[in-house]
Amino acid sequence: MDFLPIFIDIKARVCVVVGAGDVALRKIQLLLRAGASVRVIAPRLTAGVRRLHAKKGVEIEERTYQPGDIDGATLVIAATDDTRTNEAVAAEARRLGILINVADQPALCSFVMPSIIDRSPVIAAVSTGGASPVLARLIRARLESLIPAGYGRLAALASRFRDKVKTTFATPTDRRLFWDRVLQGGVAERVFTGHMEEAEEIMRRELDAAASNSGIGEVYLIGGGPGDPDLLTFRALRLMQQADVVVYDRLVAKAVLDMTRRDAERIYVGKERDNHAMRQEEINQLLARLAKQGKRVVRLKGGDPFIFGRGGEEIDTLAAEGIPFQVVPGITAAAGCAAYAGIPLTHRDYAQSVTFVTGHLKDGSVNLNWTQLAQPNQTVVFYMGLIGLPAICEQLQKHGVSPDMPIALVQQGTTHKQRVMTGTLTNIQQVVEREQPKPPTLIIVGHVVELQEKLSWFKAPARSTQGATSPHPEPR
Repeated sequence: MDFLPIFIDIKARVCVVVGAGDVALRKIQLLLRAGASVRVIAPRLTAGVRRLHAKKGVEIEERTYQPGDIDGATLVIAATDDTRTNEAVAAEARRLGILINVADQPALCSFVMPSIIDRSPVIAAVSTGGASPVLARLIRARLESLIPAGYGRLAALASRFRDKVKTTFATPTDRRLFWDRVLQGGVAERVFTGHMEEAEEIMRRELDAAASNSGIGEVYLIGGGPGDPDLLTFRALRLMQQADVVVYDRLVAKAVLDMTRRDAERIYVGKERDNHAMRQEEINQLLARLAKQGKRVVRLKGGDPFIFGRGGEEIDTLAAEGIPFQVVPGITAAAGCAAYAGIPLTHRDYAQSVTFVTGHLKDGSVNLNWTQLAQPNQTVVFYMGLIGLPAICEQLQKHGVSPDMPIALVQQGTTHKQRVMTGTLTNIQQVVEREQPKPPTLIIVGHVVELQEKLSWFKAPARSTQGATSPHPEPR
């Protein structure tokens, strides 16, 4: 390890910055954020430094650096464009035992300025020891996306309850397990969404439950998207890593399921046509029962849980039984599959609206509002419509849609097994008989399908399709 990472309290302490260019300005702003008393020495001051002098009380000395200027300083930053001045500042700082940073000259530094993720009071810093500041910024950008902005509020909340936790749990191990649970569970999620009062209430309940050993868990209703795990939201991934139990559907891709915590219990409740592993009412009660056992339960669904996913029925049961829950939207199959197939669902020249409709109703019929679905200048997307495809094509034509209307079938969209088959209302059944698509297959009807071959970008593995499956060029 080339540098020891430490955090220094510089509140109200004198910090000297030699230089007043753009680099020096950024350093001054960081020092001010940490509460330092900043003195700037430079023969020429930029407008930004002058504004800090006027608004923030930064002390300025508009002259060249002289020996003795850094006496009594806690730390010094040299950020001039004159090498000799920087070297002189560094030499004096080393002689006086003062921490010194010289911009872009790591050999002269006793400390380096890292890239910072500020979630005060939580601070994370990334450094390459001066080897590649750009790489440090790239790593910081990656971490920024993984650390919610609410972590600072979470740390402040934890601080307020620290003494109470210490008195509730007798041993360090019990305290650690408690914090590990609440800082990754419902308390944290409430903080991240800005519901501070709810977070404090759950924290109090967690402490009371710990004292009486009667804790209650939480259910996370998560949309797993159409199949590509890269399409998961950050929140979905975070909650999936916290689950004690994962209750999942048939349409959840294996690659998405593999993103859940490795040691979590997995319960399959998938439903196929005329073959339900568990009835919906039983699923609803299962989620409530697991949460009442104090477990964090991920209810993982393909696509979005509120678009033909029966998520509303599940959280209705949870709400009735007083179970805490959250809903994490996912990319619905229509949006994901259409995008990966190169079919824009709306387009100024082809379709000004889009309708999502289930291909079969609760009684197994396809008795839909065909008059509405046959309106011009729209795109209609049928979920779970493969079995009812002949009736769909027949009814659309019967209600005025042209027999030449383009139609696309997207099987296992967004995955490496994706297939896209196109045709018209009159000949798509012949394509089906030849290609034998299998569920899950999405049906898209509308003139936007005409753009599919031109806009296709996602390359699935090559297969022999005898002209029925559209070609996919390399991704761009």
